[in-house]
Amino acid sequence: MCGFTGFIGKTENAGSTLEKMMDRIIHRGPDSSGQFLDEEAALGFRRLSIIDLENGSQPFYNEDETLVSVVNGEIYNFQELREELMGKGHTFSTHSDCEVIIHGYEEYGTAIFSRLRGMFATAIWDCNDNKLVVARDMFGIKPMYYANMNGVLLFGSEIKSFLPHPAFKKEMNRDALKPYLTFQYSVLDETFFKGVFKLPAAHFMVYKGGEISLERYLDPTFDVNEKPLEETIDQIDEVIQESILAHRISDVKVGSFLSSGVDSSYVAAVLKPDKTFTVGFSDKNFSEIDNAKLLSDELDIQNIHEVLDSDECFNELEQIQYLMDEPHSNPSIVPLYFLSKLAKKDVTVVLSGEGADELFGGYEGYDHRPNLKKYRKLPAVLRSAVGGAAAKLPEMRGRQFLIQGGLPVENWFIGQANVFPEKQAESILKADYQSGPSVADIVRPIYDKVKDKDNLTKMQYLDMNLWLVGDILLKADKMSMAHSLELRVPFLDKKVMATASELPAKYRIGLKDTKYAMRLAARRNLPEASANRKKIGFPVPIRHWIREEKFHQQIKSYFISDEAAEFFNQDELLVLLDEHYTNKANNGRKIWTIFMFLVWHRRYFVMEQPDAVVVDVNQETAEIQ
Repeated sequence: MCGFTGFIGKTENAGSTLEKMMDRIIHRGPDSSGQFLDEEAALGFRRLSIIDLENGSQPFYNEDETLVSVVNGEIYNFQELREELMGKGHTFSTHSDCEVIIHGYEEYGTAIFSRLRGMFATAIWDCNDNKLVVARDMFGIKPMYYANMNGVLLFGSEIKSFLPHPAFKKEMNRDALKPYLTFQYSVLDETFFKGVFKLPAAHFMVYKGGEISLERYLDPTFDVNEKPLEETIDQIDEVIQESILAHRISDVKVGSFLSSGVDSSYVAAVLKPDKTFTVGFSDKNFSEIDNAKLLSDELDIQNIHEVLDSDECFNELEQIQYLMDEPHSNPSIVPLYFLSKLAKKDVTVVLSGEGADELFGGYEGYDHRPNLKKYRKLPAVLRSAVGGAAAKLPEMRGRQFLIQGGLPVENWFIGQANVFPEKQAESILKADYQSGPSVADIVRPIYDKVKDKDNLTKMQYLDMNLWLVGDILLKADKMSMAHSLELRVPFLDKKVMATASELPAKYRIGLKDTKYAMRLAARRNLPEASANRKKIGFPVPIRHWIREEKFHQQIKSYFISDEAAEFFNQDELLVLLDEHYTNKANNGRKIWTIFMFLVWHRRYFVMEQPDAVVVDVNQETAEIQ
């Protein structure tokens, strides 16, 4: 696991500029660095040594050094690809898993990307053709950004690495704020930095002669191939176990994150690492430590855990938002930051359970409640009329029930977070920030690709393309790499996806539970209680924190600031805060979403100075000039 950054285009003092850009992401790779520079291109690499510790440094070159590449990630089928490529005459200079990409590209062109099994972002510079090719793995596990500014193409693992380049123009994207308030994460391809884009998952981009072209090379979807339940369970258990074992390949110590849910429990039970890692809060309603310790004891694994302190959490919010690159208000980023810090003391690689819910149908929102199922038996015309009327009403008890029961899923499901209703988001924003695509504009193109699928599949497909890549995987990458820790996600594997994609809806959502078939597979490896236990998903007591006087005042200071006045109708912010503080309403998620944006904005647009940044490397703070 590593990080890279670079640029294509004439740049004065290119070497020193590249060094400054690389310094911004030193937390991603503190072990070593590497560079490539010619008249047109600059590629910089920071390495976290995982495989081939002595010889796996980057950049990689082909045999005649006409191609050069940098890679962030792990390729789990590299051994078979390596043998195949050597059989075709390619010569490898390292034993690194990632070297197969450059030789594979030389042999197969961009077709190599669909053959890779793993997580990756890569950049390949063709010296003869003056062409850059960048690509991202099929699920979007690893981040990849680019910006075409002032005749220079910037690219890299994190946006912050662009800041030292003289061609970079730092400007906030006004269209990003309104949808963020609803989705809780940056949901557009164009980021909160105007002109900076995310390369979408399962895409590659070609840059040549100043022109950019994007192409999708793979589109994971669901095509049911129903088999007997017992055969299905066998297949699920076999493919998940094989993936977990493939993901443990490493020349350094490997551990496992462990919550109370079946996903991470399944991983830990198969992996059987020496240590599992868990964090929680002193309030037992916001802690998974007891359940994680119980399972670890049953598996004869040491559980390393830590109870988090609210003051410590608040003290790190600015650093967390800096590391995320863009504002992100999923409260779970806070414990994940500290969990990664805890694990790094003992291991360099951890396995985690992300992705199982999206692939196997695990979210509670996928499972319609019994009363909703009964309501859906009423005539569709009646339900549609009632649902349409309810959608026009203000927030009230029962409104969402009528909408979900009466309207197509495309009209109301936008993913696992829906913080501010769109109209309320507009009402709290100043006029200059009410623009941008609507929620419907964002979800419609994704739903259009699965028009013929059932509602469950539509929801899963939307989550895979928005929530999973924009929220879950982004925070997993950024919070683990903040502490130079590699996080691997064995459920998000092309072989696992191939199995999950064939499951009929009844094997995803059973009569009594979500992830029905997967839970039955997990039960073969877990004690009964752990296989059936509901996870609580990194719970964070933000609603309680906001009602504590010291934190209430801290948030209020942001809400009444001149910075907030640029974006928000501050009277409405204060109403939200006061209602929550006096226990008249639970506005915790709304307040937190606004607060996290303001913390991010202050860090990047008020505190940030050119060519100077404070970074956290191995928990030591260093000033880089």
